[in-house]
Amino acid sequence: MRHRFPDSPRRPDRAAVVIGLLLAGLGGLLLWEAHRLPQQGGYGGVGPADVPRMIGWGLMALAVWTVVEALRGGFEPRPRQQVPAVLWIVGGLAAQLLLLSVAGFSIASGVLFACTARGFGERRLWIALPAGLIFALLVYGLFDGILSLNLPSGPPERLIYGG
Repeated sequence: MRHRFPDSPRRPDRAAVVIGLLLAGLGGLLLWEAHRLPQQGGYGGVGPADVPRMIGWGLMALAVWTVVEALRGGFEPRPRQQVPAVLWIVGGLAAQLLLLSVAGFSIASGVLFACTARGFGERRLWIALPAGLIFALLVYGLFDGILSLNLPSGPPERLIYGG
């Protein structure tokens, strides 16, 4: 019998059990949806349900592995969550959702970049925000010019790329 922490009693990791059950639920959902897809084997016998089915079975295997390790107590203890960092990142995602249709992709994504950088410890937002804006403008240019995909445009995109 293998114990990672011989001095502590063996206790199941409840959070890992919940994660394993969520993985199993997601894998089951993918398998159910793949079963509903029409399976017409095209070239080489591969159909549209094959990849979702493989991912579903992979998630089910990961779920079983996660639950087994959780019950064995095989996970290292996790550090405490840094709540302010998580709030910065979640706030940045919320700001991006709110700004995307109003201000455009670059401004919304630049704000998300700056908030995420702050969540990871960057205190100089006057550097992170312009860096995020520049990077988002480059991404917008790639999507608009090369891939011909439409992202929401705002003043910077209209000024640089014309729309």
